[in-house]
Amino acid sequence: MDSNRIIDLFLFTLPALITGMIAYYFFKTHTANEDGRRRFLLKKDLQTTSLPLRLQAYERLTLFLERISPNKLLIRVKPTSSNKDDYEALLIQNIQQEMEHNLTQQIYVSEKCWSVISTAKSATVQLIRKANLSEKTDSADKLREVILTEMMERHSPSDAAISILKEEVRELW
Repeated sequence: MDSNRIIDLFLFTLPALITGMIAYYFFKTHTANEDGRRRFLLKKDLQTTSLPLRLQAYERLTLFLERISPNKLLIRVKPTSSNKDDYEALLIQNIQQEMEHNLTQQIYVSEKCWSVISTAKSATVQLIRKANLSEKTDSADKLREVILTEMMERHSPSDAAISILKEEVRELW
């Protein structure tokens, strides 16, 4: 009789164990789905609030790159004297001010993008310094002419950086 009782007890316990395991599986699956749904909603909410800020940062950085582009910089910043060194300093100071004005935008863009923007700024400064050291340059007006001639022969450092900015904006969608 004892063996019959043990078998009966096992037969009563087996469905309860199976039901418990199925309930555990469904509960675990439901919890995982709810967690995923919460994460999705949170990410969607964050994207809704941060996307306009990121797009604004890309716009400002594009404007920055356009403003430091040698062609546009030379039109906007006129020499105050005929001294080429003073004009070089004025151009570089203008680029530095533009950069300082847009430093906070780096938190909205990738490391790669910010690195390219910094490189474009440095390359533009180097281009101005190199043009000033040229033997052809003897005045501020001649410095402008040398820089513009250089820009006719190759693309501005800003152009490459703007292309990378555009790629990153496309990836946001």
